Amino acid sequence: MRLNCDLGESYGAWTMGMDEHIMPFIDQANIACGFHAGDPITMQHTVQLALKHGVELGAHPSYPDLQGFGRRSMSMKPAEITALVSYQIGALSHIAASQGGLLRYVKPHGALYNDMMRDEAILESILLAISRSPHQLALMAMSTADNGGLKTLCEEYDVPLILEAFADRAYDERGFIVPRTQPGAVHNDTATIIEQARRLATGTPMQSINGSPLRLEADSLCVHGDNPDAIAAVEAIRKALKDLH
Repeated sequence: MRLNCDLGESYGAWTMGMDEHIMPFIDQANIACGFHAGDPITMQHTVQLALKHGVELGAHPSYPDLQGFGRRSMSMKPAEITALVSYQIGALSHIAASQGGLLRYVKPHGALYNDMMRDEAILESILLAISRSPHQLALMAMSTADNGGLKTLCEEYDVPLILEAFADRAYDERGFIVPRTQPGAVHNDTATIIEQARRLATGTPMQSINGSPLRLEADSLCVHGDNPDAIAAVEAIRKALKDLH
C-alpha cells in the first residue's frame, strides 16, 4: 500500500503545508499545477524535493479557481476540461523533465476530482487529456463500493488506474467520502485513522458512517501533511503498514 499527499500548494509569498517534513514518509506526491495553487518556482522546488526522496511525481490539476482553492465546481464544456488538464499536465511534465524526473500519474484536485466521480462526461474529458500524453500516465481516482464503470472507462482509454482511499475520512454506504460539512466526516483520532489504514491495506471491511460494513479496493492511501499532528499521524500509518509485513 502506497501513501500519497497533495503538495506544492504554496503560492507566491503565501506558504501552505509542511512539504519538507511530509515528503520522507510518502511514496507519491500530487503536485499542484498553478490553477488552484502552486506557481512555477513552487512546482520546481516540489519536484526537486520529491526526486531527492525517491517519491513518484503526480500532476494535481484543477478548475481555474485560485480564490476558491479549486473547491468550487465550474460549468465547462468537455473540450475545455480536456484542454485545461492537458495544459497543467504539460507544465508539470516539462518542469519534471528539466529536473531529470518523469511524471507518472494524474490526480485531479478538489471539485474537479469530485465531479469526475459523478459525471462520466467529465471523467472522459480528463481521460482523453491523459491518454494524449507523450508517455503513459495513470489516473488516480477515488475507490468506491463499485469501481466497475471507472475501470471500464480507463481500459477504453488505455489509461492505468490507481485506486485511492482515505484513512482519515468517513465513508457512506456507497463508498463515497462524507462531505466535510457533515458531522463526523473527518477522523481526528490517530488510533481511528491507523485502524482504518490497516483495514484498507488488508482488504478488511470497515464501517460506513451509517454502520453498514464497507470493503474498498485501494492501491494508495491519501494522507495530509499540513500540520505537525498530521505528520505524526502519517509516521504512525507508515509504521503500522510496515508492521503488517
